[in-house]
Amino acid sequence: MSQPAPPRRGLGRGLASLIPDGALSSGEGPTDQRQRIRWVPVDEVRPNPHQPREVFDPAALTELADSIRRHGVLSPLVARREDGRYVLIAGERRLRAAAQAGLTEVPVLVRDLEDPADALEIALVENLQRSDLDPIECAKGYQRLMDEFGMTQEQVATRVGKDRATVANAVRLLRLPDFVLSVLREGRISAGHARALLPLEHPDLLRQALGKVLAHQLSVRATEQLVGQALKVDPVVQTVERETRERTYAYATRLLSDALHTSVDIKPRKDGSGRIVIDYADAEDLERLIQSLRQSDPASKRRGS
Repeated sequence: MSQPAPPRRGLGRGLASLIPDGALSSGEGPTDQRQRIRWVPVDEVRPNPHQPREVFDPAALTELADSIRRHGVLSPLVARREDGRYVLIAGERRLRAAAQAGLTEVPVLVRDLEDPADALEIALVENLQRSDLDPIECAKGYQRLMDEFGMTQEQVATRVGKDRATVANAVRLLRLPDFVLSVLREGRISAGHARALLPLEHPDLLRQALGKVLAHQLSVRATEQLVGQALKVDPVVQTVERETRERTYAYATRLLSDALHTSVDIKPRKDGSGRIVIDYADAEDLERLIQSLRQSDPASKRRGS
């Protein structure tokens, strides 16, 4: 069922109330920005490739769609032009909800952004200002700004309007294994609980502590005490296990290096998985490695290759 478009009037505070002053500034005055708002068919707006949000709550989208049916899209989406299409910078929830509500077009504020970091920054800022991102999405967003655009924690903090400690503490969460991050994302523990668990490196100790936190609904302070006790009770066990792992990795590294006659690096992860990196000097060395591996493959020997 089609929905009459809402009146195309001035937006008042609108988007400006959600994004800090200057985040969308490009030297244009308010009149210039209003003139750049266009009504664009929903199917001509592509999702944001730098979208920090990973989870879209279906119930919340339905609620927003119901609101849009009644009142229209009150704050414009933000997009840039690329190859004749509109690429979303901010407002993917509104875009999805507008499509769900049956709207055929949406208001779009078109921005000229040459730096890809700006698109991620604005998407992050909008979601952070709305408190829409979960702790892991925030942490991954900060990490992307550092990894993909070479920013320091201080620069990220300045760009998104947070202090450096907030950014540092958020990024530290990504050191935790997936089974902890999933519980955090579900809201069963807080970011404070997750940070308190960080000193427990061994997965078994971490699982035991997390189980107690969930079973007894421990506070962050109680979780910190629990972790402190675990470290005091089992320091020898942890040390022995860590040394055993290190000796195992060292032996496996030497074994692979000797077999392949090249440098090999084993990169373990906390969840027990990992990667093996094999170095080669040039194309000829790579061909040598491939031939060596093929000769050790029984299937290749049967094929006579």
